[in-house]
Amino acid sequence: MTKRKQPGGRAFDRVLPPWAVGKAVEAALAEDLGIAGDLTTDAIFAPGQRASGRLVARGEGIVAGLALAEAAFRALSGEVAFRVRTRDACPVAARGVIASIEGPARALLTGERVALNFLGHLSGIATLTGRYVEAVAGTGARIVCTRKTTPGLRIFEKYAVRAGGGLNHRFGLYDAVLIKDNHIRAAGGVRAAIAAVRAHAGHMVKVEIEVDTLDQLDEVLADPVDAVLLDNMAPAMLAEAVGRIGGRMTTEASGGVGLDTVRAIAEAGVDLISVGRLTHSAPTLDIGLDFD
Repeated sequence: MTKRKQPGGRAFDRVLPPWAVGKAVEAALAEDLGIAGDLTTDAIFAPGQRASGRLVARGEGIVAGLALAEAAFRALSGEVAFRVRTRDACPVAARGVIASIEGPARALLTGERVALNFLGHLSGIATLTGRYVEAVAGTGARIVCTRKTTPGLRIFEKYAVRAGGGLNHRFGLYDAVLIKDNHIRAAGGVRAAIAAVRAHAGHMVKVEIEVDTLDQLDEVLADPVDAVLLDNMAPAMLAEAVGRIGGRMTTEASGGVGLDTVRAIAEAGVDLISVGRLTHSAPTLDIGLDFD
């Protein structure tokens, strides 16, 4: 697959699975149309009437979710022509045209809100991620998302994080082990939790453990795993932790990371910084459909 070069030299080659796009769009349209369809549009426009317009950004940001927007319109009519002007992972200026669209007026107006909901939400995530990535530029730290996603939309929201220049943490409970504070308490301690996981998980499964004190970290260092999550530590403590680890494990910082604090966290020397607000609190990028 050919990688698309984005401004700044970054390549983006992620593609959303068509089955996932189709399933999400079908559910969203069913929710909007119910049993009666679009009462307003069907009353005003004749079946053969055509229209054209443009998807326009009201503010600057990074685009993500074009496949979902196109699918929302094309699910309503195979005659819709959707022409991309700005691709996913690319920046768009305020009043910039993201795509042009032409086809049956009923399909364009009925699919408008579903298309814009997906596109605005995912572009908002990509835009916020891009701001975090820019804030840590030059430090060596990478920004990653979490499992704090909208139920049913995780694959799309994590895709949007990648479009913004971030990386993905595990997708679910099934693809990696993350031993958290409640696991440690229930198991009876750090070493006991690690031992239980090693007895259960296969040799191909990565293991990460969360610690919030240097004493806990020292217990992990006696029996290192693949990665350690340093939770809610101040930058000075993070730097101390990174020094003790000495490259033996991947280091990840987490806990209340804001745009005003992420640089200091990155400068402590961690490899990764996980940010839940990328997916659970990103403001929507305002995008509208302007008819010609």
